[in-house]
Amino acid sequence: MTSRERVMAAVSHKQPDYVPLDLGATPSSGISAIAYNRLKKHLGMTGGHTKIYDVVQQVVYPEQEILDRFGVDVIDIGRVFNDRPEDWYDVELADGSIGQYPSWFHPQKQENGDWLVYDSENTLIAKMPVGATFFDQTYFPYLDDYPDDYSDLDHQMGKVLWSALVHSPWDHAGDENFYQTLRQKVLALREQTDKALMITCGCNLFEWGTFLRRMDNFLMDIYADPEHVQELVEQLMMRHLATLEKVCASVGDIVDILRFGDDLGMDTGMFMSQEKYRELFKPYHTKLNEYVHKHSNMKTFLHSCGSIYPIIGDLIDAGYDILNPVQTTARQMDPETLKREFGKDITFWGGGCNTRTVLNRSTPEEVYTYTRRMIDIFAPDGGFVFNQEHNIMPDVPPENILAMYRAVADAR
Repeated sequence: MTSRERVMAAVSHKQPDYVPLDLGATPSSGISAIAYNRLKKHLGMTGGHTKIYDVVQQVVYPEQEILDRFGVDVIDIGRVFNDRPEDWYDVELADGSIGQYPSWFHPQKQENGDWLVYDSENTLIAKMPVGATFFDQTYFPYLDDYPDDYSDLDHQMGKVLWSALVHSPWDHAGDENFYQTLRQKVLALREQTDKALMITCGCNLFEWGTFLRRMDNFLMDIYADPEHVQELVEQLMMRHLATLEKVCASVGDIVDILRFGDDLGMDTGMFMSQEKYRELFKPYHTKLNEYVHKHSNMKTFLHSCGSIYPIIGDLIDAGYDILNPVQTTARQMDPETLKREFGKDITFWGGGCNTRTVLNRSTPEEVYTYTRRMIDIFAPDGGFVFNQEHNIMPDVPPENILAMYRAVADAR
């Protein structure tokens, strides 16, 4: 099988020739810049550049040598933008190693070592404290209350770091003829590679509520003010569907998978009851999936962290084809149970290695053994694409990364 055939067979719940692998096809299935630099050094790679395309999470585009070395089967179409040397510049990371930021991103370093980001209106929208390895949101547009109307919603969404500091290809969304250029570049990419192609569209609903109102307020709103929550979600849906219309028209026939995001769980359970999810979010998640499936050939991928076992059936019913990152460390997220109960109906894209305590703290031998066990659980009969649980963080030793991929290679 080609990489694309391998991925799409797995997503269609057919047994591929061997386990497909993702590293870096989404901002939640990749590797942080510091871990990437350490991996390259360990491998003796002295050339190339560490391009930090997701500046909020400090996540990089893996270079072709890394993709080839580990046999990665899927790539993010955002990499077709910012392809000139002048589109990037060097920056020193928290560990002293060198990465590259996109030319449009210029955080301000403070005397105490903090990094601050101000928008064009001089609002402080993001901060990376000294020694930290990602940016925190500092501005919440609707912190005090919901607006009387949503005529200014687009402007306020643009002041949230996830929108203001958005990754490729969306950092070019304001360019003239963006969607025409996107189609041309993605067509060329598809001709150049046999890997499956991924586009990240976000279209978050619950998360946008937390971005605008802040987490504590929005969680209370779900129970104390559901009318305002529903009104906001409907406004968000209008904007998301407008984006999806353009995405499906421009690349829906050439991209294989569209990634949505909406973190609905935490370690100990969901952010809300199943009943509240069904009332306030499921109908809109269903509409998003229906639109993509009706107007494109793309499969839909949901990134949702945490303990979401109670609603996996609802997510399947809403139309999602793929679930990521499969956080097996969270409550009720036992891998054997997930595979047995849902493995025929949704593809698990992740769950391949625990990033919280195993990949970062165990010995290489322990990482290898753990990874092989997860593959043995998830891989039979398709419905599985290997990825660790979320991004490989800065504290992961390169020896453990190699042990994880050696387990994948041996399972193949």
